Amino acid sequence: MTGREEKSSNDLFFVCSLIDYIARKTYNKRRDVVDALGTNAIQKMYELADVYHSDNIDHVSDYFIEKAGITKGCFDNVGECGYSIPTHWDIGKVYKRLILGIAREKHVSIIEALFLAYHSFVSDKIDDYNSSFYYDSPQNILISFLDGKIE
Repeated sequence: MTGREEKSSNDLFFVCSLIDYIARKTYNKRRDVVDALGTNAIQKMYELADVYHSDNIDHVSDYFIEKAGITKGCFDNVGECGYSIPTHWDIGKVYKRLILGIAREKHVSIIEALFLAYHSFVSDKIDDYNSSFYYDSPQNILISFLDGKIE
């Protein structure tokens, strides 16, 4: 372990932050970005996160947008936010924690857990910046995912 967390956890944090960055840049829902990128590109992002992290995020995001053919959408949760807007790093951390919890609880790979997280109802709740859900405790977000409802 280097630093405060495992390298794989930090790599996942970067991947989730990059997904959010791409989604904001292209005005798409996060699940649509994940689907457009596909398993292979996301696996590549994850495996080479330390390399991509050292490059300019605009350059890296443009590369993946072009390679995946991601077009402009009409989802603008940043523009619709009436409050303080969380950064792509803030949201990346929320997704990282959720994905690690899903992988642990469901005994699946990180990449499989990533797809489960972004395709769940919880993703829509996290991406609603006018709600308080995205800054709820990581454990509550995971429990909501696992239970299939928010209590």
